[in-house]
Amino acid sequence: MLSLLLALLTLPARAQSAYEIQIYGADTVEKGKTMVELHTNTYPDGPDEPGEVQPDAHAWHETLELTHGFTDWFETGFYTFTSARSGEGWSYAGSHLRPRVMAPHSWGWPVGASLSLEAGYFKPRFQESRWDLEIRPIVDWRRGRFYASINPALERALLLYGEGSRSFQFAPGAKLSWDMTKQVALGLEYYGGIGPVENPSPLSEQQHQLYPVIDLNFSEDWEFNAGAGFGLNRATDSLTLKLILGRRLGTKS
Repeated sequence: MLSLLLALLTLPARAQSAYEIQIYGADTVEKGKTMVELHTNTYPDGPDEPGEVQPDAHAWHETLELTHGFTDWFETGFYTFTSARSGEGWSYAGSHLRPRVMAPHSWGWPVGASLSLEAGYFKPRFQESRWDLEIRPIVDWRRGRFYASINPALERALLLYGEGSRSFQFAPGAKLSWDMTKQVALGLEYYGGIGPVENPSPLSEQQHQLYPVIDLNFSEDWEFNAGAGFGLNRATDSLTLKLILGRRLGTKS
């Protein structure tokens, strides 16, 4: 698993999502339960880049995610994206829908595995594509206190506001963590944007960002993940702060 992560780090990326910065585990939400998550991301550094799309620099993004488990192996998530920036106020940015299936534990696989499909709409002020699609395979593995997850996502613009690429873009992500205690885990998350699958972008135009993160396990019904992301090249946001706070509601069916 470690060798796969190192391979991802050396690959020639598309920018990671500015609204939902998360490495998925393979498990879906339990049948009959609903996970409510608030994703908070902010970008305190960087220049105010000109252009029709709002730059990340000095922006504050809040995303509400609602995910319901319909079976032991199928869930569906819904996202509402919002953005705030000095002088611009709060704005609705878009919405996505994300069904996901996983390999049931009864199959006895040595790793967890699931497949997420995410599609939705963004307003022109916040993204170049009006409608987009993400295909995210997820593979994770745990051994004792050690945990690893790989998310080699493919992203594609379905409908653009102007000119641009409709090719699938490779956006890999990965996570390594270690349980310091039963309540605290420390780890590293990687997010990349390599560009079109058939013609990767030059290294100087790729996106590579590394996050030292902390996960707090208050209880099985709570989720807490926080970290600071550091760009590994000039094309990537130099500093990003993120926080994910989640709560499972309901009872298992």
